[in-house]
Amino acid sequence: MKSYTAYPIVEEHQGLTVEVYLKQILKYSGRKIQKLTRQKGILLNKKAVFLQKNVKKGDILRVLTLEDSSYGVEPEPGPIEPLYEDSYLIVLNKPSGLLVHPTGQTSQGTLSNYLAHYYQQQGAICTVRPIHRLDRETSGCVVFAKDSQTQAQLEKFLKEGSLKRTYKAVVDGILDPPVGTINAPIGPHPTKPNRRAINQKGDQAITHYKTVQSFSRASLLELTLATGRTHQIRVHLTHIGHPIIGDRMYGKSSALISGQALHAFSLHFPHPVEPLEIAVEAQFPASFLRVIENYSKIEG
Repeated sequence: MKSYTAYPIVEEHQGLTVEVYLKQILKYSGRKIQKLTRQKGILLNKKAVFLQKNVKKGDILRVLTLEDSSYGVEPEPGPIEPLYEDSYLIVLNKPSGLLVHPTGQTSQGTLSNYLAHYYQQQGAICTVRPIHRLDRETSGCVVFAKDSQTQAQLEKFLKEGSLKRTYKAVVDGILDPPVGTINAPIGPHPTKPNRRAINQKGDQAITHYKTVQSFSRASLLELTLATGRTHQIRVHLTHIGHPIIGDRMYGKSSALISGQALHAFSLHFPHPVEPLEIAVEAQFPASFLRVIENYSKIEG
């Protein structure tokens, strides 16, 4: 049985042609629209429609869900921890030390490889589509879309800021003021290609922070992002003199934790299809808790 996704036409999109709505609003490529046309996969109010037909408020555009033909990565057995899952998306808790997706010389042993195997075990061919990334040593929430339209909608939420990401970090020192905003542009490092740096010619980068708990020599922070630059939190916290504990790239290593004490604690976003809100939390990993416990003992 064919599966369709329904899109009610709202007043602000009235007058657009079906083709323009598919391209501009739903972010379909011309190639995909051609494929849908060949399969008679575009319906307006349950009837076949020409691409140049204008839509009006109250219309229901239905688009055939095209099945994926590959996972996009090599399926590989490995542990995953789903925090939320439905027919359109899945949120996983990524452990520290694991890449989200193959990159460079690494083609296996990533969270995406493990997720592909998870799909395979369910008997589904579903391309792995991470909506955002976490650094290898950062743990916590990562959302993946199960189809291209959900991907486009979630990426839109991410760009608009309605996909809200909250991080927790243990940093060196006490922040003054305890609540604030770091607004400093980030660009490539002048001499180290794998790093980022504060650069007045770089992209705007804004990080909001709040001190959750202060110790004598460290602080537990809650952080939210107004922008999503590579290594943004790490670069910003080092810039203000409070590097993340264990961050070897922008601070220094720590005997307390093998990676960095940075955790993607929660995600909150509107569902891309259903009329509901998704709120997901990933509890602190044991390594993160050990850092907190250590500084708590020093405090005592």
